[in-house]
Parts: sequence; structure tokens; C-alpha cells
Amino acid sequence: MGTTRTARRTLRPHLAAAGGHVRARLGARIGSTGLVVGTLFFAASLTPSLIPRGIPAQAALSGLCLAAGYGLGVALRWLWEYLELPLPTAGRGRRMVLAACAAAAVMALWRSQHWENIVRALMQLEPAGPLRGLGVAAGALLVAALAVLLGRAALMLVHALMRLVARRIPRRIANVVGFVAGVLLLAGLVDGVVLRSVLDMLDASYRQADALIPPDEPPPTAWDSPGSAQSLVAWNELGRMGRRYVAERPDVADIAAFAGPGAKAPLRIYAGLPTGDTPAQRARLAVEELQRIGGFERKALVVITPTGTGWVDPAGIDGLEYLYRGDVASIAVQYSYLSSPLTLLLDPETGGETARALFREVYAHWRTLPRGQRPNLFLHGLSLGAFNSERSFELFELLEDPFDGAVWSGPPFAASRWAAVTRARKPGTPVWLPRFGDDGFVRFMNQHGSATPPGTPWGPMRVVYLQYGSDAVTFFDRHGFFREPELLHEPRPPDVSPSMRWYPVVTALQMGLDTSLSMSAPMGFGHVYAPSHYIAAWVEATGIDDWNPDDLARLRRHLDQRRAEELAKASDETADG
Repeated sequence: MGTTRTARRTLRPHLAAAGGHVRARLGARIGSTGLVVGTLFFAASLTPSLIPRGIPAQAALSGLCLAAGYGLGVALRWLWEYLELPLPTAGRGRRMVLAACAAAAVMALWRSQHWENIVRALMQLEPAGPLRGLGVAAGALLVAALAVLLGRAALMLVHALMRLVARRIPRRIANVVGFVAGVLLLAGLVDGVVLRSVLDMLDASYRQADALIPPDEPPPTAWDSPGSAQSLVAWNELGRMGRRYVAERPDVADIAAFAGPGAKAPLRIYAGLPTGDTPAQRARLAVEELQRIGGFERKALVVITPTGTGWVDPAGIDGLEYLYRGDVASIAVQYSYLSSPLTLLLDPETGGETARALFREVYAHWRTLPRGQRPNLFLHGLSLGAFNSERSFELFELLEDPFDGAVWSGPPFAASRWAAVTRARKPGTPVWLPRFGDDGFVRFMNQHGSATPPGTPWGPMRVVYLQYGSDAVTFFDRHGFFREPELLHEPRPPDVSPSMRWYPVVTALQMGLDTSLSMSAPMGFGHVYAPSHYIAAWVEATGIDDWNPDDLARLRRHLDQRRAEELAKASDETADG
């Protein structure tokens, strides 16, 4: 016992010194160079980008930009000292720097409300509140402080490993080995512990939500609906998004009110993840269900690839069902219950495999039908659905017998075929509304239509990309950290503020945040595509021309109003929850 007390007394000064060293490192004085660069990043983060930002989102962005700029400034200062270049003297100069940074931050916060309102006015939203700057300042300081403390703690771990290794090998080699070991250890902790725990929690949460059947959602009774007593697909195997998709198809009376007599009830087929162990099994079952209810006997057939959660955008299919007066069948197969970004991160291949399996099953049977008696065949997908739908076929497979067309909306920037066509656009056409070749194969559309002259003939297959300039999911530029994105070149898209400017690093962070905020934009902006714009895209892709212009305009207004009401209701339910 006495030996133990002696050891404790011996270690106590060392432990106290180590603790004091840790506290000193964590609470080290803010460097002037880091503060200057951090303030510049902070001010730039408040300028306009693509999507309006609420106080929490703006505070998080500005805080991270402040911390990133501070870290960059500290690194530049270290490099300057390492090169043994002369440094300015401290004292009064430091106080002037601090005062200048404070004044610049206050000025930027004061202007931030004006910058935010520029974007909000463009999207016809109410102006931001007068206290926005105070909320952003408080939140940003908290986020920046946490980020800087975490950064310093990580550096302390790296330095500790470097000192440990230096006891056994030469100092310069020890610095390299210790630095690499520290970085690998940090990466292992983040990826193996923190990130994995978060992903496991999200996986369990999404799985439970997908399986949940509300008590007021009974299975359908119509024989031609998946989940009915006659169906090959059980109601509890559709998944939450699949049940919503098949239950919300428009009825005959609603279609007839716009399309006139002779309307039919459209057919919607969906297979959820529990319907099979592999994409091929789920696709085969879905096509068997399509055959059971006569889907290949309709005038049009649409193969839809849903988003990561299995969601099918109702705005994307409703308009087509009206245009064909209900004589449409659509089919979709779920490949994930996670959100699209998580699906792309954790399981990037299954979506493409599922889309390809479904297209093969549908296309194989479709080709066996007589040309004059088979339906017009189209592909459709939004966002990650567009990304995977693009991958469902190879062009050389279709040379003998191509399908009729496709409408892909909001293709993500990672979509390789969209990117290839965009890069190969006609000289002088902007990246946000390009023209490709003779306009006979691919056309691009936005809120205001297409740049292709009216009457330009189509080829045997019609592909339409519907995209908004304010959609960061489509126009995020991975190289935007160090060069100006093409989206900001003149002429600008009509839904992008002329006041938006490119700043190294910061603009890429702004647009990265815009990708997650894009679904919060008002309808017709960001990643929220309006039914009326879908209708214009489907008219191009299908060649339908038997609608009276007044009836078509009335249909567009009706579907836009209904969709706006649905979005408002969903927003209210989210706020209440």
C-alpha cells in the first residue's frame, strides 16, 4: 500500500503537467493568420448561392467555413515559419488585425440578410427575419469553436504518436511515421467507430420506417392493384413508398374531368425489397404482376427507377397518366430503403443492378409483341433514379429495336451519360441548357422549355433531361473548390442569382450544402420538379399532340396546385412532428 501511495505521489506532478499541456494546447491562443483567412471564409459563406438557407443551415455552413479558413491560415503560417521567412512583429499590429476581422464579420452579417433575400425574392419567398444575423453569428461561433477544438485534439493525437515513435528511431523518420500512423488511427476511429455507429443507427431507423404500415392504411380491394387479394405481391411487402405509390394513382373520374370521356384507370406495379432475395427475383415478380393485370396491353408502359428510399415522384408520373387518358401502365422495383446519398455511399451498385434487371425483363417480353400491338415503352427516373435508369441498358443492345424514349429529371452530377452528353454539347450553348448534335436524340429542358427550335424532328428514340439551374444535385462541381463552376459563367440560368460569386473552397461548400437543401426549395426550383414542367417534358418525349391547348393549360394548373398543396401539408406535418 505504501508503495502505491509513493507511486501516486511520484506520478501526480507528471499527470498534472500532462493535463496542463493538454488544456494549453486545446485552449491555445487564436492565431492572427488563421483568424484573417477564417474571417474571409466566413464572410464569403454568407453570400448568395443556389438555395435559400435557414438560420441553422447558414450557421452550420458559416461555422464550418470559419473553422476551415482558420485551419488553412494556421497551416499557411506554419509553412511560412518552416521556410524561415520573416514574420511581422506582434503587439499593436495583432490588435489591429483582430479589430479589422471583427469589423469585417459584423459588416458581412449585416449584409447577409440582403444576400439571403436576393435568393428568396428570386424564388418568390417571404423575406428573411430581421434577427437572422444574430442567430447565424451565435450558431456559427459555436460550430467553429467545436470544429477547432476537435481539430486541435486530432493534432495532439498525431503529435503524441510522433513523440512516441521518436524515442526509438531518428527524429525526421519518426515525424513521418508518426504522422502517417496518427492519420490512419484517426481515420480508423472515425470510419470504424463514429461513422459505423451512425450508419447502423440510420440503417435501423430507415428499415423500421420502410416496414411501418399505418393503421389507417388498409390494403387495396381493386383486383388490378398490387397488394390486393388477387395480387402476386403482398401489401406488407411493398414498403412504405411502394404502398404510397400504388395507392395514390388518379381515378377515372378525375382524369375524365380533363381528358374527356373514354378515360381509364392507370395501372401501377411495384415490388418492394421483401418480394425477393435478389434484384432479378424482384424484377421477375414485378413483370409477372404487370402481365397479370394487362399492363402490356396499355397504350404506354413506363419503367420507373425510384430514388434511394423507393420513392416515386408523383409529379413525374401523374401528368403522363393524364396525357394518355389513363391508358398507361408503370412499373417500379425498390432497391433500397436508405436515402439517396446513403444508398450511393453504402451500396452504389444495387440500384443499377435492379434497374437493369427490371429493364431486361420488361424489354424481353415487350420485344415478343407485334410492333403495331405493343405499348410505347418509356423510361423515367428522378435524381438517383435517373442515375440508375441511365445504367439499365447499353445503346448497342437497342440498335435493332429501340424503346420509344425517356424522361430523366434532376440527374445527379455523378450521372456519367448525362455528363458525357453535356460535355459534348454544341459550342456556345450553356451547361444548364445545352444542345446536343442535331437535337434528334437528346434534348434538355428547364422551367422555360427547351432551347431546341420548334418543329425540329426527332429520331427513333427521344431522351429528355429535365433540369433546373438552381438544382445543386445536378450542377454541383467536384472541381469547384479551386475553379469557377461552369454554371456561373454567362449567361446564367434564370433561377440563379446574378449576385452569386465564386470563392475558392467556400462556393463548393455552399453548393455542397445546397444539395441537401434542394428538396426544401419551392416547387419549380432546386430539386422540386413541378408537374407542369414534367408535362412539357413528356409531351416532347411522347410526341402527344391531340390535346386542346386550353385543356392542357388547365391540366398543368390543376396538377401544380394539387402538388403545391401536398408539399405544404407535408411541410406542416414535419414542423408539427
